[in-house]
Amino acid sequence: MTAVGDKALAALFRNARTHNGWAEKHVSDTTLIELYDLLKMAPTSANCSPGRFVFVRSAEGKERLKPALSYGNVEKTMSAPVTVIASIDHEFYEKLPSLFPHADARSWFTSSPAVAEETAFRNATLQAVYLILAARALGLDTGAMSGFDNAKVDAAFFAGTTWKSNFLINLGYGNPSKLYQRLPRLAFYEACRFE
Repeated sequence: MTAVGDKALAALFRNARTHNGWAEKHVSDTTLIELYDLLKMAPTSANCSPGRFVFVRSAEGKERLKPALSYGNVEKTMSAPVTVIASIDHEFYEKLPSLFPHADARSWFTSSPAVAEETAFRNATLQAVYLILAARALGLDTGAMSGFDNAKVDAAFFAGTTWKSNFLINLGYGNPSKLYQRLPRLAFYEACRFE
């Protein structure tokens, strides 16, 4: 593995921002499929892949989502070309016979609901972060948020399924005039230590 160049580092990290406003520019099916095809290749434990993603972009879908949003998140979500419901399949282990054929990995999780729940949450969250990085790599902007009612989203989009919402990610081409000033970050020794 070789290090990526400064241009990639800038796109993925240094220039990455949480966008609140969006250009009126469509995000194609092809781009969304490419986005998933990138994120799915990144690792999860035992290749469990519990992340599930709903790309909400129709007017009807946005109206179903709207009642679950906190007041401050309504405008930016309604104007985003796509809002991703980053979700968790709580029965992800049913796919393990094909995703991890080396062992009976399914039994690792069916024998322990607590381990299954912890694994699902951790790895689905990881996959949602991969989605954000893949989006940036493809030239898209993102705005992840947790200001919404999970129970309302789950009732509107996942009733009768094993999927549950984790968080939302607005996705599209950001309007730089709507960005807040870049905020400070913690220095290395405020957030890290050597042992």
